[in-house]
Amino acid sequence: MSDLIDRDGFRANVGIVLMNDAGRVFIARRCGGRGWQFPQGGVRRGEGAEDALFRELREEIGLRAPDVSVLGQTRHWLRYRLPVRYQRRDTKPVCIGQKQRWFLLRLCAPESAIRFDTTDEPEFDRWRWVDYWQPVREVIYFKRPVYTRALHELGKLALADGLPPYPRWWHAASPAAAVQAAG
Repeated sequence: MSDLIDRDGFRANVGIVLMNDAGRVFIARRCGGRGWQFPQGGVRRGEGAEDALFRELREEIGLRAPDVSVLGQTRHWLRYRLPVRYQRRDTKPVCIGQKQRWFLLRLCAPESAIRFDTTDEPEFDRWRWVDYWQPVREVIYFKRPVYTRALHELGKLALADGLPPYPRWWHAASPAAAVQAAG
């Protein structure tokens, strides 16, 4: 059950954007107050991306396949490099970053179905619904460009009126603005 790391050193991973009926997105706080993020997790050997999606959904936030509807996924893997201090260079193969397939889900179950006690070592200890672009601001800095790309691509699938307006802080968030400007 080892991680899938490609020949370039990128670990295969799924990212989960969970929306409610009001168009707000779910973010969770890593245990110990170590930042807010979308649920995500590695793809195991012999596991497809959608299988990993449902396993991670269950492990990280307690939801099962019937609790959500899949609205779409990114067309391609989205990659980010880890800062050197987070890279796993002492393992074989070396892991220098992640390549992620992002999925957009709508919550169909009541919010009470969201739980963090389905594993012995929960990843999260709190959660909340936020405005669509807010996770870009709250995630650790090196993930901001991939969050921006995922939200741009997935938002076109989920929001009938198009992407929501950018918040005031958007253009000051240089990594996100750079990715947005690049298209």
